[in-house]
Amino acid sequence: MEYRVEHDSMGEVKVPADSYWAAQTERSRGNFPIGVGIETMPGEIIRAFGILKKAAARANHALKPEKMTDEKLKAISTAADEVIQGRLNAHFPLVVWQTGSGTQSNMNANEVIANRANEIAGAKLCHPNDDINMSQSSNDTFPTAMHISAVTILEDRLIPAAEELIGTFQMLEKKNKGLVKSGRTHLQDAVPISFSQEISGWRSSLERDVQLVRLALEPLSELALGGTAVGTGLNAPEGFSEKVAEEISALTGKSFVTAPNKYHALTSKDEIVFAHGAVKAMAADMMKIANDVRWLASGPRCGLGEIRIPENEPGSSIMPGKVNPTQCEQVTMVAVQVMGNDAAIGFAASQGNFELNVFMPVIAYNFLQSVRLLSESIASFNIHCAVGIEADAGKMHHNLHNSLMLVTALNPYIGYENAAKTVKLAHKEDISLKEACVKLGFLTEERFDEVFHPEQMV
Repeated sequence: MEYRVEHDSMGEVKVPADSYWAAQTERSRGNFPIGVGIETMPGEIIRAFGILKKAAARANHALKPEKMTDEKLKAISTAADEVIQGRLNAHFPLVVWQTGSGTQSNMNANEVIANRANEIAGAKLCHPNDDINMSQSSNDTFPTAMHISAVTILEDRLIPAAEELIGTFQMLEKKNKGLVKSGRTHLQDAVPISFSQEISGWRSSLERDVQLVRLALEPLSELALGGTAVGTGLNAPEGFSEKVAEEISALTGKSFVTAPNKYHALTSKDEIVFAHGAVKAMAADMMKIANDVRWLASGPRCGLGEIRIPENEPGSSIMPGKVNPTQCEQVTMVAVQVMGNDAAIGFAASQGNFELNVFMPVIAYNFLQSVRLLSESIASFNIHCAVGIEADAGKMHHNLHNSLMLVTALNPYIGYENAAKTVKLAHKEDISLKEACVKLGFLTEERFDEVFHPEQMV
């Protein structure tokens, strides 16, 4: 491999000749050989850095045109656009497990954009620190990148995926309207419920989850950029905070504002904790929905068997013909991962010492992994399972009329204690509720038929 020599404040460093990164990125590559090639800084963070560096250059051009010249702005903007588009991702090799402020990743962005801008300009025009990092610090850029990436992935991926599944449930509600089945609580028979009512519970849960995620977007829209090293805004011109937030909004098409208190913005990660709590709530509901679906589809002969789900692949290497609820299983595994990530995020967010939290890369990594996985999980479950759910009306009817909890309808006529006696006799002698009720002398056959209508109990 061919190398070139770069330098930083600590001296000279050999860097691969074909890379846009420079000395500080190379030092980090050597100092943190942890999770290389697997746990690199998320692409969403890299893209967010491209956005904020371009926005910062625009703001600096407006406020400090003598330093951020037209020529520099043009070259930086072009290079930043390539970062935003993902065309330079190969030049961002750093892992999550680095300095807790994300300093090396900020410098990685500075070096890549500076070197690419210089290549575009055909001259040594831009310096990583003096130009690309102008009016900034790693301490305010990394939390800004976190918020940009969080808002973007929630709005563009998680909410649309959830809304697609909500639409599927709405379709299933209409399709199964009027179909009555046995309800279940504690995994035991309960009073009747219509299948559309059961599905509406799934739908409503996801609708509330989307509402909670949307509530989390407003706090995430506040950006730390402009606070620089400790929140005082040292070396940033007056008006930079507001101007750069406007530019980021323009570049993303989303609404961002400057954080009113930069000391809070640098050290506290409560907005991310709150937002991930909403993500975890959705994961918890998806766990519940997936479990309901696989219980209802259990069988095909020895389970509940009240619904049929798509058969996507063979389920066993030894049992011919076996098919498993694999989409439900992937959902539940993703939900477990999201819950684990939530614990990591909570612990990390509690470690804001004095003027800076130094657990930001792991917070960003876990947050983005959760949203990415959950978005893809929901989309896959919708396409490969939910849209193909079919009710087995015959099995539902059989289970409904075989349920002892239908006796609840008799409470107003024979009382709770007599109804309990009826259930116990029916269960003990394996006879119907009607037979037990008549045998005990609580109702005549004719009166039983008059008052006992399971389909009307919903």
